[in-house]
Parts: sequence; structure tokens; C-alpha cells
Amino acid sequence: MNIMLFHSTYGLRPAVHEAADRLRAAGHEVWTPDLFEGRTFDTVEEGMAFQNELGKDELLKRAILAAAPYSGRGLVYAGFSLGAATAQTLALGDDKARGLLLLHGTSDIAETASVDDLPVQLHVAEPDPFESDDWLSAWYLRMGRVGADVEVYRYAGAGHLFTDPGLDDYDAEAAETAWRTALGFLETL
Repeated sequence: MNIMLFHSTYGLRPAVHEAADRLRAAGHEVWTPDLFEGRTFDTVEEGMAFQNELGKDELLKRAILAAAPYSGRGLVYAGFSLGAATAQTLALGDDKARGLLLLHGTSDIAETASVDDLPVQLHVAEPDPFESDDWLSAWYLRMGRVGADVEVYRYAGAGHLFTDPGLDDYDAEAAETAWRTALGFLETL
């Protein structure tokens, strides 16, 4: 599978490279674009401030330019938190998308979005400070209305970015379960 993997608001940190290596070891081709052009951050607040300074349009433009050379291959879009939101936006706009793997995040859904049974898998903490239960319920219903085939996995007690071993949110058991489930999902595509 060809996978475009987007980083979180922390930037292109070692955990993203480790995730890409895990995916490659399972036989996938993976690209990890650096939407922050080398900048990484130690806190969510610093990353969000940079993200806001950069602007949503510029971030989306960078993501589209990163994916464009590969989109004809039938990409699986994937990402962590902010990167998951970015991946979702691109996947819903790419009629050749093969799947969508969301780790720790979702995004608004454009009114014009429409896909044909796009396989989607979401892994998110429970509770999650950025993905409330009400938001996730509404998101799930909207994704179904646009034609996505969605699976949601919740991880009780895990921190927001529970797959990143370099952060306090890390939960080894939840991370291993999420990766095992995600790799199984990718095998079905």
C-alpha cells in the first residue's frame, strides 16, 4: 500500500519516522512530508501557535503539494492529530484514495464531500481533550453520510497522542493495540 503519513502539531518528530518504519516493515511504501519545513515543537501550545501563524490555507497547500506526485497511485492517507485532520481533508477530496487511517484526530467535513465506500479507521483516546464524545458522534454520522465506511477505536485512559513514545501521553499498551489493529486494516485495503 502507498501511504502518505502526516505529522502532528509537534512537527516531524522521531515518532513519525518510527511509525513510517513500522509501516514499511509491514511492506508498505510510506512518505512523511514535513509540513513545518524542519520546525518541531516541545509543547502543543508552541505547535498550535506556529500552525496558526502558518494558516490553514498554507498548511493545506503544503499537504496537497506533498501528496500530488503520488495521488495517482491510490494513496492511503494517514496522520497524527493535526496530521489526521489534514489526511482526512485530502482523502475526502481524492477520488482515487484507497483508505484513511486517523490517529488521534479528525476534522470538519466539507458539505460537498462525497466518497464511494472509503474505508476509514480512527484511533482516539477516551476521553480526548481535542475529540469530545459529542464531536466524535456527529463526525461519525457525517462521515457515513458522505459515503465513508468508518471504524472507531477508543482507548480508555490513554493520552491524546498515546502512540508517541517521546511524549507524556504515551501509553505502550494502547499504542501496540492501535498499531496491530491499524496494520490489520491496511492489509484489507
